[in-house]
Amino acid sequence: MTGATGYIGGRLIPALLDRGLSVRALARTPAKLDGAPWRDWVEVARGDLADPDSLRAAFDGVDVVYYLVHSMGGSDDFVTEEARSARNVVAAARDAGVDRIVYLGGLHPSGVTLSPHLRSRAAVGDILIGSGIETVVLQAGIVIGSGSASFEMIRHLTNRLPAMTTPKWVHNRIQPIAIDDALYYLAEAATAPVPASRAWDIGGPDVFEYGEAMQIYAEVAGLRRRLIVVLPWLTPTIASWWIGLVTPMPPGLARPLIESLECDAVMGDHDIDSVIPPPRGGPTGYRDAVAEALRTGPLPSDPQWAHVGR
Repeated sequence: MTGATGYIGGRLIPALLDRGLSVRALARTPAKLDGAPWRDWVEVARGDLADPDSLRAAFDGVDVVYYLVHSMGGSDDFVTEEARSARNVVAAARDAGVDRIVYLGGLHPSGVTLSPHLRSRAAVGDILIGSGIETVVLQAGIVIGSGSASFEMIRHLTNRLPAMTTPKWVHNRIQPIAIDDALYYLAEAATAPVPASRAWDIGGPDVFEYGEAMQIYAEVAGLRRRLIVVLPWLTPTIASWWIGLVTPMPPGLARPLIESLECDAVMGDHDIDSVIPPPRGGPTGYRDAVAEALRTGPLPSDPQWAHVGR
């Protein structure tokens, strides 16, 4: 498990353990996992995606590698760094005889110009699929769960601003997925039979505009309907500064999230059901996912949200 200290990885590990699977968690600083509730039930390996030798040692004896690491633009050349990391993982996985790679990418339409972050995530998926190792790429949009950066942006904007000016992307369509459903698909991807290496879209049952998602959140949270005024000239840079002022999210985290909203994020061919059956009872609706997120708080392993109140 790469990305074990992240939002998805830290929650996916218990789901894998519940399925009776043995898990090895990769971390540059293993001590960061000491407070995880599942720490005593996993093996921890020290490793860095930029260090191929550490990856070879960590992947030794591993059947499935989860690739859940994604830069949010912390470096000036994150696109090159992400591609290099993906190639390092591929080379180490080949040397170790890994059977499958599972990667979580971003939901995006085809035939449009993507933001640098979405383009980089798609490129990583292409590198993994072209590796010759069986690869399952799951592409998800906004993940609804307490502590998810994309959900926290909705939460804090809607909670703090009864009236707001927004960029035109509030009219773009999204297809959110509940965190439990995203974890279900990821956990099943470890062993699900697949016809070939490729990407599958995953999402919840609801499709609507981003602005509507904020209004539904307000309704579920018991807030009055928000006034949203669209200003088409707001750029991602200006919008990220603005979000950094009115929410606890740093602009460096807000900008890639905002850029990913510059295009629709809805599922394409819904053929994931032919590979992984839907969750029992069907995918969770957006309202129910929001209600569940409001009932829970961030995990101790979510340092970026440790200071954020419910």
